[in-house]
Amino acid sequence: MDVPYLNEAAVAEVLRMEELIPSMRHAMIDYSAGRVAQPARRILNVEPHGGYFGGMTAVGVDAMGAKLVSFYPGNSSKGLETHLALIALFNPETGEPLVTMDGGLITRMRTAAVTATFIDAVAAPNVKSLAILGAGAQAESHFEALSLVRQFDDVRIWNRTPERAEQLAEKIDARVMSCENAVRNADVVIATTASSQPIFNGEWLTPGAKVASVGWAGADGGELDAGTMSNIVIVDSREGALVESGNVRRHKAEIHAELGEILNGSKSVDPDAIVVFESIGMACQDIATASLVLKNTVPRAT
Repeated sequence: MDVPYLNEAAVAEVLRMEELIPSMRHAMIDYSAGRVAQPARRILNVEPHGGYFGGMTAVGVDAMGAKLVSFYPGNSSKGLETHLALIALFNPETGEPLVTMDGGLITRMRTAAVTATFIDAVAAPNVKSLAILGAGAQAESHFEALSLVRQFDDVRIWNRTPERAEQLAEKIDARVMSCENAVRNADVVIATTASSQPIFNGEWLTPGAKVASVGWAGADGGELDAGTMSNIVIVDSREGALVESGNVRRHKAEIHAELGEILNGSKSVDPDAIVVFESIGMACQDIATASLVLKNTVPRAT
């Protein structure tokens, strides 16, 4: 069987954040409603090289597939992507392979799109200030996604390497600040660093701030501190967070709800409270995104 392969350029040609955000909203609702079969992903340490290698599978309402993903934090110093992945889709009715595709861009975009559904659900309509901690690909993707759900007129960037912060700030018309100044009085704080140690003090958060952590650093490390994780915590998957989230595990954080439960209205949060979203990434998000890519690709090929 000749199974087509879509490289990153082919994915980028048809994948749009405007379509992806509602798709991720549906994927998270389906997961929390029990309409997705998805085992906890298995992550292996590639100890000689400081990397991680994982396999993620899911069977959803209309899609079935798997992602193989590697995470090598040290790649950034080599001019390489830190996250590399391949995704395969299968026909859920027959089990036939449909397509394989590069998963790097899909991982970046679906992560940001999921965060956007969180912010759209819990942040006030008039939030104005956004702090992005980190200046890599996830930082830029998050700015794109969040700009579709809220209008920010004060965007702040912090990165350990000031030059990278300056480059991103110039690109998205933001201001470079110290980490503390970026976080203080920010309505929305997005952590994208994959740091194994906390990067800011939870006491810096303004009352009512909405926080998202997407920088996974293994099951025993995390970029958020105990003070931040003592607030209302929302996760993409309870099962996954309890096994994989260093932020949750290390600080013994109490999980209030899954994002899908917030989105479907079965759980709610105080709009004036600090709310933290711990995002570890899920196969159902990847499969739903890949299905959207395939849907948008097929008509173009006919």
